[in-house]
Parts: sequence; structure tokens; C-alpha cells
Amino acid sequence: MKLNRELVGNHAPDFELPGIDGEVYHLGRYRENFQAIAVIMIGNQCPQTIKYLDRLKEIQAQFASKKFTIVAINSNDSANNLKESFADMKAFAADNELNFPYLCDPNQDVAKSFGAQVSPEVFLLDNNAVIRYVGQIDDNADSSEAVQNQYLKDSISNLLSEKKITTTGTKPVGTPIKWRKK
Repeated sequence: MKLNRELVGNHAPDFELPGIDGEVYHLGRYRENFQAIAVIMIGNQCPQTIKYLDRLKEIQAQFASKKFTIVAINSNDSANNLKESFADMKAFAADNELNFPYLCDPNQDVAKSFGAQVSPEVFLLDNNAVIRYVGQIDDNADSSEAVQNQYLKDSISNLLSEKKITTTGTKPVGTPIKWRKK
């Protein structure tokens, strides 16, 4: 699996996507209101995503008052994958009490433009939409107690306090995005 470290330092692609709440989300509006944005590719059926949901909600709660937000995006092809439809996304968000926006990438353009490969896969952006970190949430999906490297949390903390991000990229681990058949 390719490491997207070469994306770090480049501008993230702009996007405008529908959210499960009926709103349309535009990256430009996030840049105006937040100092850091974690764009995270997730999937309703991805075991890794499910293992990380509580940690993601904790990260959102911990940093929300510091002008940070998570924006989760589902780019899986819903036509060929059960339980990845927009209605399923709504149910998934409600069942898991997500505290961050959950957007649908129906044409998979956003995932492709970010170079996303798996879910979950993190792209941490600053308020200029410059990608500052790419990769894993932390180093142990199976056990939050066994985590030794909190890549996303540490990167958010450093970004918000204007310190250097020491680890700018890690190899993403998760379920491959379900691409449309051509």
C-alpha cells in the first residue's frame, strides 16, 4: 500500500458534498471557521472504522473548543456494496451517535483527489487547506489502552499550538475503499 506522505505540504482538493443532515458541506467554509480539519475516510462496514469510532468522538470532543473538527467522508460505491447507501450512512451515524459531520462522496471524486486508499484514512489540514498529516489515527486499532503513538491527536495538538508536527505520514491501515466498477 502506497504512503501518501508526498501530499504533506500540498493544498487539499476543495470539495462540496452532501451531509447526512441534509446540509451541503464545502471545505472553504471549514477553512474560515476552523484552525484544523481532519478529513477522515470511513466506511459503515469497515471493521477498523468501527474500532476507532469512540476514539474519533473523543478527539472531536477534546479539540472542538480549540477550532478543530473532524469531517468524515464515505466514498464507498453504494451501488455494489450493501449498507453503504446514504440511508445506511444516516442510520450508522445515529446508531453510533457521531458528533461530527458525515458526508457522502457519491462520485468518489473526493477520495480520488485526496489519493485515499482505505478507511479509515486521515488527512489533517490547517486553515489554509494545506495537508499537514496523512495516515493512521494511532498505532493500535484493536486496543486504545495499548496505543503507543497517537498520530492524529499529537498532530492536532502540534498544529493548534503552532509546533512542528513530528510524524507527518504513516501507512494507512484499514479496509480498501470500494471503488465503482467501470
